[in-house]
Amino acid sequence: MEKTEANFKKILHDHKSTIYSVCYMFSQEHDEVEDLFQETLINLWNGLEGFEQRSGIGTWVWRIALNTCITSDRKKKKRVDTVPLSFDRDFLDDNNVENRQTKLLHQRISRLQPFDRAIVLLWLENMSYDDIAAIVGITTKAVGVRLVRIREQLKQMNDNTSNN
Repeated sequence: MEKTEANFKKILHDHKSTIYSVCYMFSQEHDEVEDLFQETLINLWNGLEGFEQRSGIGTWVWRIALNTCITSDRKKKKRVDTVPLSFDRDFLDDNNVENRQTKLLHQRISRLQPFDRAIVLLWLENMSYDDIAAIVGITTKAVGVRLVRIREQLKQMNDNTSNN
């Protein structure tokens, strides 16, 4: 694909929410989500010329976003532990049951390994097993097996356990 500003703007327009969703799944801190988003955009721009269109543009965007976030997550784990600043804002209001359940699910998913987090995110986006397999680079059968294992892992999690 030709590396032009118009092509990049179209990709950003069409896939902005996808990129943001992936970034949000890897961090709940606003500043870190924004950093991941920016880094993903840089990687998309740098890879645009090399995109050979063997898969759909959406699949390519998912793969770039996931790889960016997974790489960042690995680098973060190698750094010295720090104490995050707390903000006085909560993205979900805990006053209703649905929001509490959504927040609980997000907390549990955030404790999964990055690769499993990516698979769950794609599944939650109602992607087919074939599409998930194409994005993360495993077989369709492996997607099904991993999802069964991930569901069991999520069921076994204790809500009072700290994030990994």
